[in-house]
Amino acid sequence: MNDTHYIGIDVHNNNTEMAIRYKGQIRQRFSLPTSVSAITAAIESIKGKRMMAVEEGPMAGWLYRNLLKKVDKFTVAEPRRNKLISSDGDHDDKIDSAKLAMLLEGGFLKEVYHSDDDKKVLLKQWVNLYHDRVKDAVRSINKIRAVGRMQGVKIPRSVIRQPEKRVKWLNQMGKTSLVEQLNMLFIGYDAAAQQTHLAKKQLICLGRSHHIIKAWQQLAGVGLIRATTLFAYIDTPWRFSKKNKLWKYCGIGLVHTTSGTDNKGRPKPARLQLPWFCNRTLKNVVLGAAISAIRQKDNIFRQQYERMLKNGIIASNARHSVARNLLTAMWGMWKNSYKFNTTELRRQTAVV
Repeated sequence: MNDTHYIGIDVHNNNTEMAIRYKGQIRQRFSLPTSVSAITAAIESIKGKRMMAVEEGPMAGWLYRNLLKKVDKFTVAEPRRNKLISSDGDHDDKIDSAKLAMLLEGGFLKEVYHSDDDKKVLLKQWVNLYHDRVKDAVRSINKIRAVGRMQGVKIPRSVIRQPEKRVKWLNQMGKTSLVEQLNMLFIGYDAAAQQTHLAKKQLICLGRSHHIIKAWQQLAGVGLIRATTLFAYIDTPWRFSKKNKLWKYCGIGLVHTTSGTDNKGRPKPARLQLPWFCNRTLKNVVLGAAISAIRQKDNIFRQQYERMLKNGIIASNARHSVARNLLTAMWGMWKNSYKFNTTELRRQTAVV
C-alpha cells in the first residue's frame, strides 16, 4: 500500500502555501509564515512517507538545507521543465503548490542540484558576490567612458584605475559639467572596486582548505578565481555521471537536434550545436581558461589547438575542443586526486 504524501510548496518572503497530495487527491492545505519552524511543524503533522518539492528560486537553497532531514526526499525543481504544465489554466499560490505536488507525484520534475554543506554554500555565496561586483565595476567603467565620449573626451585607463592620477587629470580640465558628472560616477566605480577587493579576499580565505583549487592552478590558463569559481559551482566531482553532462552544464558540450525527413523519407542528419541553457558563469570561466591557455607558450592545450588548426578545424571549434579537454583534465584531477602530470593529462584528453 502506497502511503506516500507528495508535498508541493510555493514560497514567498512572508507567506508559504503548502498542498499535500495523497492517493491522487489534495488532502490538506496549509497557509504558513515563511519560517523553518512553521513549515517543520506542518510537515511533522503528516504521517507516513513524505516527499516535498519546491521550485528553484532565491529561497530554495535555504529551504533545502533546513528541511532536507525533515522529509524522505526533498526536490528542488527546474522551473523551465514544468513551466508549460504548471502555467496552464488559472494561476495563484494555492494552485501552483497543488500543481507542483501533482508533478512530483507523476515524476515529471527535473531536480536542480543543491549542496547541504554550509561551508561550500558560504564559499559559493562569496564567489557569486565577487562576480556580481566585478560586473558592476565594469558597468561603471563603461558608463564613465561613454559620458566622456559624448563630449569628445577620451579617458585614459590610468585615470580610472589610479585615484591620484585621476585628481590631477580632472583638475586640468577645470570646473565643467563633465568633471562634475565624472566625479559622481567615480564614486560608484570606487565603491564597486573596493567591494570586489573585499569579496576576493573572502573567497581566497574560504578556498584555502580545498586543495584541489591549488592543484588546478598548475594548469595553463587556470588562475585562482577561475579555479575557485569552478569548485564553488560544481561542488562535487560525483555530481555528473559522464563528462558529456558536465560539458553541457558548462555550455561547451554539443547537443544533437534533428526533425523531419528528406524527400526520400529518410531522417535528416542531426545538427550539432552548443546548448542554449547552461551555467553562463561556468561557460565564461572554462572558455576564458582555454583562451588563456592557447595564448600561453609551450603547454599541452596550445599544442592541441595548433594541431587541430593544421587538420583543418576552424578556430572556434578548436577553442571549444580545447575547453572540453581542459575541463576533462580538471574533472579527472578532482575525482582521482592526482597532481598535475602531462602524461596523465594526455591520457585523460585523448578521447575528447
